[in-house]
Amino acid sequence: MRSFDEIHAIAAKRHGRDLAEKIGNMSPPASELAKLPEDRWLSTFTKLIFQSGFNWSVIENKWDGFEEAFKGFDVDACAFMAEDWFDDLCQDTRIVRYPAKIRSVQDNALFIQGLRDRGGIAKVISEWPASDYFGLLALLKKDASRLGGTTGQYALRIIGRDGFILSRDVVARLIAEGVIDKAPTSKKALAAVQDAFNTWADQSGKSMTEISRVLALSI
Repeated sequence: MRSFDEIHAIAAKRHGRDLAEKIGNMSPPASELAKLPEDRWLSTFTKLIFQSGFNWSVIENKWDGFEEAFKGFDVDACAFMAEDWFDDLCQDTRIVRYPAKIRSVQDNALFIQGLRDRGGIAKVISEWPASDYFGLLALLKKDASRLGGTTGQYALRIIGRDGFILSRDVVARLIAEGVIDKAPTSKKALAAVQDAFNTWADQSGKSMTEISRVLALSI
């Protein structure tokens, strides 16, 4: 496995002066993420769930309608979604009428409520150690709804949580470095990926987000 500096050099050779711009801004401090209100977590989760497997621009263009239809993603209101409200949403032209994804809003509101006795979702996610990022993803996969796989990874990235995304290019670099031999699914492979990211973070002092982007840009 190459060092982070060696992989960064590969990315720099490919992209030159544009590399820093393509890497972009890093995640905000955990202290800022910890202040994010519950409704914005539910809103972001919902947007990524509806965009998954769908035309992202359609969801983006209808998003004001989603905010209205789901009452600003008020967590308590969504958690106690009555059947008549659910039925109305399934006919509501302001949103994409996909019953299973509509139901996930209620499920994820319940998930968020369930984290209140641990200090709230913002505290739990912002304080989760980056060295156990797969543990955080496992929490979303197990206890939330439709937030497994890359949907959960992209949702956390968009909301500002430091972490990596196992995109096609990142997986390709991990394979090239001998960390894994195919897209990781087993616990052993996922642990190997986490160990590799932890090693690169120790070497570089960079965030998981920046390391992930450099890996992707090296392909």
